[in-house]
Amino acid sequence: MTDAALHPAPAARPQVARSLLAVDARTRRRNAAEKRFRIYGIVAIAVALIALALLLISILGGGLSAFRQTRIVIPVELSAQMLDKDGNRDPAQMAKVLTLTYGKVLEQALEAEIQRAGVSVPDLSAKDISGFLSKEAPAQLRAKVLADPELIGQTIEFDALTNGRIDGFYKGRVTMESAAKDSNTSPAQLQLAEALKAKGFVRTSFNTDFITAPDASDQRPEAAGLGVAIIGSFYMMMVVLCLALPIGVASSIYLEEFAPKNRLTDLIEVNIANLAAVPSIVFGILGLALFINFVGLPQSAPIVGGLVLTLMTLPTIIISTRAALKAVPPSIRDAALGVGASRMQSIFHHVLPLAMPGILTGTIIGLAQALGETAPLLLIGMVAFVRNYPAPPMEGLFDPASALPVQIYNWTQRADPAFFERASGAIIVLLIFLLFLNILAIVLRRKFERRW
Repeated sequence: MTDAALHPAPAARPQVARSLLAVDARTRRRNAAEKRFRIYGIVAIAVALIALALLLISILGGGLSAFRQTRIVIPVELSAQMLDKDGNRDPAQMAKVLTLTYGKVLEQALEAEIQRAGVSVPDLSAKDISGFLSKEAPAQLRAKVLADPELIGQTIEFDALTNGRIDGFYKGRVTMESAAKDSNTSPAQLQLAEALKAKGFVRTSFNTDFITAPDASDQRPEAAGLGVAIIGSFYMMMVVLCLALPIGVASSIYLEEFAPKNRLTDLIEVNIANLAAVPSIVFGILGLALFINFVGLPQSAPIVGGLVLTLMTLPTIIISTRAALKAVPPSIRDAALGVGASRMQSIFHHVLPLAMPGILTGTIIGLAQALGETAPLLLIGMVAFVRNYPAPPMEGLFDPASALPVQIYNWTQRADPAFFERASGAIIVLLIFLLFLNILAIVLRRKFERRW
């Protein structure tokens, strides 16, 4: 007897007819899992959009008012007896007249205009009238007169800043109730502002000084601007672009195309990846120790900020450039070498042009990241209060300056609520710059993109 007889074959299972058009249980489970995944993706996108909308609403709601400013236009008599007693119109002699004297001129002009307009406000004190104008207004009038001494003896229409509380009153930040508890204003002063606005003297218009003017002291929030910070950020970005782009691209080309694959290059690649993850404040400490303490470069200078941001941006540019070079098919290199091109020619004539979209995108994203950095700039002293504009390059690279993120941080540390409005407005300006850089990256990538 054979083994086959002892162990008969099992009975064959009946074949169940299956149709590709019939949905079985396994297909239903798979379709349900796909639907759940789509729902998860839609929910994630919705949450991200809601968070973005809340962020934009918060920033725009608090910062758009910074682009409007309340001013008063009054006729001012520039008395020669007060401003130029000698009558020789000598700018050096006229410069000895203090801002306090110009403040008295403006105060007298405002009192005269109130009387001429027939404005009467109960409980209006002399303090309310003297504090109606910004403390920056006398300084602006003085600068105007020193720029044109022939104005002495004339009556001019002067567009003066009102104080921050009156400006906040028209922006909804200050109310009659809060003014009654505020030592810097009073309900009578706000009533005077309403009466003068009804007469056409007070108006709220677009504030160009917010973009062009320098920073102001804690007592003059209505005069604070971003002029010095914008110039400082521009200078630093120029330093970063001129140093990080050629160094980063050259390093990437060598590591990707020429460097031998050994332990040394592996160590370099690991360190570059680690540097990309190092907190930015560490680069600030390095810049403080190297560029300021050792080299002796001045604090608060755009050249130091640019060098620090260059060190921070280099790993990002190197990693993105190497990724762009790897994306070019090896057949491009082989074809160039096959027709007699040298290694250098194959890279610079064929590989690099094809990798240019990725290189430009990585560079611009690195610049955008550097533009928003604050911590390293705080450590090298760019938080200093700077009123003077830096000189044109190259001299201006060594002049004191600020930067947009540092200016935002500085304003949030001040007590006056008007500076929080200014900080939100500065965030809007910074976001516009970042949006422009990202749009530029998309445009350049599409312009230089090639198909193979």
